[in-house]
Order: sequence, then C-alpha cells, then structure tokens
Amino acid sequence: MSETTPETLLKSWLDRALNEKATAWLEERLENAASGDQQKFFLSFGFTPRKVGKSDLALSAEDLADAEQARTGWNPRGWSVDQAARTLLVLTFPSDDKERYLDSLDKLFSTGSVDELVALYQSLPILPHQEAHKLRAAEGVRTNIRTAFCAVAHRNPYPAEFLDESAWNQMVLKALFVEALLDPMIGMDERSNKDLAHMLVDFAHERWAAGRTVSPELWRNVAPYVDEGALNDLEKVLREGTELEQKGAALTLSKCPAGRAAELLSSRPELASAIETGELSWSRIAEELEGN
Repeated sequence: MSETTPETLLKSWLDRALNEKATAWLEERLENAASGDQQKFFLSFGFTPRKVGKSDLALSAEDLADAEQARTGWNPRGWSVDQAARTLLVLTFPSDDKERYLDSLDKLFSTGSVDELVALYQSLPILPHQEAHKLRAAEGVRTNIRTAFCAVAHRNPYPAEFLDESAWNQMVLKALFVEALLDPMIGMDERSNKDLAHMLVDFAHERWAAGRTVSPELWRNVAPYVDEGALNDLEKVLREGTELEQKGAALTLSKCPAGRAAELLSSRPELASAIETGELSWSRIAEELEGN
C-alpha cells in the first residue's frame, strides 16, 4: 500500500471532483511544476480557478480522518477545488533546493491575489521546510484581509506549533477585533498564557468603555489566570450580559481555579447543569455566534 500523504490525498480528491478536461489540464501543469520550470509554475498557479473551477471539494468525514492521519491537525474542511489544486501545485514544485523553493513561495505571496493568499496560507501546515514559514504565518496574522487572516487562524495547526507567544497573542486579539471566531483556532487552550489573559481583560474593558459588546469567547483564555478583578468582570457579565455572553462567563467560571468562581457559577444552576451534561461548550457557543 502506498504511503498516505497530503499530496496523494489531494490528488485523489481532485481526481474525484474534476471532470476529464480539468483533470487533463491539471495533470499537464503538475508535470510542468515537477520539472521545476518556475515561470510555468507561476502561470499555472494563477490560471488554476479558470481551469478547474471553484466548487466545494466536498470532503467526507472519512476524507478528513485521512487528512488528520497524513498530517496531525490538518483539516481541509471547506476547501474548494481550486485551493486544493493550487496546494498540489505548490507541493509538486521541487523543494530539494530550499532557497529556490522558498524564493518561489515568496514571489507567490508577494504578488498573490486574495484568493491566492488564502490557498497559500491554508497550505502552511503541509508545505516542505516547516520551520521556514514562521515569518510568513506571522505576516498572515497581521493582515487586514479577513479571509486571509482566517486561512492562517482557523483549522490550521501551524500557528499553535510555530508562532511565538507574542505572535500567538496578537492572532487571538486580532480575531476578536475583526469578529472572527476563536473556537476554530487549533491550540486555543494549550497556548493560553498569563500575558494573553491580561490583554483580553484590558480589551474587554476598552470595549465596554466604548459602549460596545464583548465576544463571549474572549473569556476562554482568561480562566486559568483569573484574579479578583476578572472575577468581578465575569460576575458583571452573568448579571448584565446577553444570554450568549452569560453562557461564556459560566463556561469560564467552570474552568477557574479561584474559589469564588464556583460560588458565582452556583448562582446559575441551569448553566452549571448545561456545562456538566455537555449541552453548553465553547463549540456550541461558536455555533450560535456563527448563526447570528
């Protein structure tokens, strides 16, 4: 049995998704990419959507399980066929010459359209020379293009594995600022840290002072480092927040080591019960936020 790799999986999914004409075009362009012809590689990358379309790759649960097996944390759910084809082209281009490979990627990133950047950022966890893409990922965290930011931040294991604490914290805050969900970020709980907790509380105070709402997801990373001031904030949310904000506060309190947290949570037995049964979770809150 041949080894299951991201490259072989992408190839099999595209063979299944594309018509005969699009498949023939892609196979020819993959041959060109494999030859190392940089100019043809760039042209193929740019023309991909016109030749293969932009339909959903339509991955099954089994496909996603195969992706996880091929690369821990890799989750191409929601990818389109052009994104998959562009990623396959990038994986096919020779990477033995590290400097030339990275130079080619740099050129794609520096001249890429929004759609091209999304495909490139999504591909970070499966590219050769993983350590070499840290600055590129950090750049994606700073972008003002929301779709490109989400390509780095959502369902992407690369940031949790390679970004330093400062860049990670910036990514979480940026997500809140652009109103992107936090739950799809891989490593949210594992990468929580004291500095981030303080930054999040300060961010909440700034939002309140400006008369703006605070995402219920904000408190998730505060729980391990909660102090008396943060407990007072959570008590305020339980008392005055929207229903969804109160759910977020209750979940946070359920994870707080501070003694008064249990007392505050006990004042809302219906929320405590929902947490205990699994009816209330961060994923459920994200689903509700996405539906609003």
